Amino acid sequence: MSEFGLTEPFRKELLAHCYRMLASVHEAEDAVQETYLRAWRSWSSFEGRSSLRVWLYRIATNVCLTAIEQRGRRALPSGLGAPATDLSPGVPPDDPAVRFVEPIAETLVIPAPTAGSTASSDPAAIVTLRESLRLALIAALQYLPPKQRAVLILREVLAFPAAEVATMLDTSVAAVKSTLQRARANLDSTVPGEVSAPTDPESLALLDDYIAGFENADTAALERALRADAAIEMVGTTTWFNGRVMCLQLLASAVGAPGDWRMIPIIANGQPAVGAYFKGDPYGVAVLTPTPTGLSHIHVFSDPELVPYFGLPKVPAP
Repeated sequence: MSEFGLTEPFRKELLAHCYRMLASVHEAEDAVQETYLRAWRSWSSFEGRSSLRVWLYRIATNVCLTAIEQRGRRALPSGLGAPATDLSPGVPPDDPAVRFVEPIAETLVIPAPTAGSTASSDPAAIVTLRESLRLALIAALQYLPPKQRAVLILREVLAFPAAEVATMLDTSVAAVKSTLQRARANLDSTVPGEVSAPTDPESLALLDDYIAGFENADTAALERALRADAAIEMVGTTTWFNGRVMCLQLLASAVGAPGDWRMIPIIANGQPAVGAYFKGDPYGVAVLTPTPTGLSHIHVFSDPELVPYFGLPKVPAP
């Protein structure tokens, strides 16, 4: 079998890994391409001292670490300042170096069962993958120093042994263990709370309320869906809103008339989400964070290009 045939089954899990590291689908795709290019160039030197999977993750992790050094971390609006106190339009950050976390489509990272890859469409594996891609966790990971981020993901998410992680990062097992301890301590203060699975009945009911609220201009449905401490983040700006009262004011100002909005359910970052259309035109994607007591967060990505990126039509069916 050619090197392409041997390495190709790992592409989707490598994309998920690079996305966790970089919080950007586009940068993750570039990192995977660079990983495969480096693997192809150095294929003759791969002598099987480690598994093919470990070798590819070593290359991918180091590609990501280089990218982080060059570009810095990504954030969500709530990581940039205090919540808004009025409904003024969101504005981009003053600092042009600030970049934002991007959502990822589940179809990009869940592979079909394939010989040679540990990833699969097994339900338990999908649950684990979804938990490792949640928006709040991805944003929290960005606050870790790059090496801590890499070690935490490789050890805690991907369950590589400490010795293999040490080989990937050209360090010692002792250094990996101490780095992991620091990463855990740093992440504890920002780790997200309980989140319901996107296919749980309670999640589907909250999604239905959100869609009905917009498509039918039904603010009562939106109020029913929100937790008292709900937050809405307008990703791409520094603006975010905290508390049901402020969130409902924002949503009431946005719903318009019945029929103005069309929402198509999707899954993004292991969470229920919608591709949104306003008056027939693509608007963007909203990612919902369902909990047993209601929606805790709504992340709004008002980028029309995301709609086709999630495999949705540019114009919704009648």
